Amino acid sequence: MANKGPAYGLSREVQSKIDKKYDPELEERLVSWIMAQCDADVGSPEPGKTGFQNWLKDGCVLGHLINTLYGANKPIKKVQTSGMAFKQMELISQFLNAAERYGVTKTDMFQTVDLWEGKDLAAVQRTLMALGSLAVTKDDGLYKGDPAWFHKKSQENRREFTDEQLKEGQSVIGLQMGTNKGASQAGMTGYGRPRQIL
Repeated sequence: MANKGPAYGLSREVQSKIDKKYDPELEERLVSWIMAQCDADVGSPEPGKTGFQNWLKDGCVLGHLINTLYGANKPIKKVQTSGMAFKQMELISQFLNAAERYGVTKTDMFQTVDLWEGKDLAAVQRTLMALGSLAVTKDDGLYKGDPAWFHKKSQENRREFTDEQLKEGQSVIGLQMGTNKGASQAGMTGYGRPRQIL
């Protein structure tokens, strides 16, 4: 990763808009969940955006987090701290692949550089929120923490109707289709005659 100087003009405007999407209150909730999910193994970050980034940047916290959600069948076999940038980024990409297999959609995923270079930490928050929502929804006993921290995702509510019920529904005229009760043709004039203006 090359050192980049300060951004100017349009680049600075775009980056400031991205930075405004970051939510400090959401950061507190996510940190509380990760610490509850991973026990005390992961420590705690310094408050603030850069503290949050530095805590997650090496990928170890994310690796422990996804391993706890999978139970005994851990997707990341070796979670170890490394000072080398490519090893850290590899661990982050392993987390992203495991999160996708867990059920997080591609549109909710962040890119590795979003976290490692701090380009879009709001995207990191969105991914962790989607992961937490899936963990609460699965309700497999592996989620730790307050279930009110995340919204449950909607699930299929399949209904089965008998043939008799379906036939009954065909003979009923719904109110959306309109009704002719109370309507009459009284006072209508014949077609083609001009309207009388007095």
